[in-house]
Amino acid sequence: MKHHRSLKAGRWFAAACAVGLGGGALTATAAGSSGPATVTKGALTPFAAGAGGSIGGHAHMVRNASGSTIVSLHVGGLTPGATFVSHVHAAPCAVGAADGHYKHDPAGSPTPPNEIWLNGGPFTANGGGIANVHAVANFIAGANAVSVVVHDTSLPSTANKVACADLG
Repeated sequence: MKHHRSLKAGRWFAAACAVGLGGGALTATAAGSSGPATVTKGALTPFAAGAGGSIGGHAHMVRNASGSTIVSLHVGGLTPGATFVSHVHAAPCAVGAADGHYKHDPAGSPTPPNEIWLNGGPFTANGGGIANVHAVANFIAGANAVSVVVHDTSLPSTANKVACADLG
């Protein structure tokens, strides 16, 4: 069991290192993978139509050749103690407010594991208005997984997109 945990931690560390390398899309070899990983990232910016105000942060996506996708989000400027959801979208932030969730199987369910929802669902901002969440999907996200959107669950569904990061 100890070896399994250290191997899993090593894979996560390798992916995290790949994420921290900087630049737009880049390639890095992740430990335990059968080839290179593709890393995309972007800055989180508020949506003008939402109540995003001073929200900022960044999102990263690592597509591992071994067959998984890791998405992480660091966000600040949230309402402390409020509940949010964040997931991968299939349109850039500027196209219809990133309209449309990314689905691994387009005809499949609009929930995990077919969609990539960070934290697996809702998360709560800490007392400083900060949240750090991630998701690991057991598939390689397709080319149309291009943005990460933060939704404020206290707002109506027609206006709850408060921030977005294009993954480029």
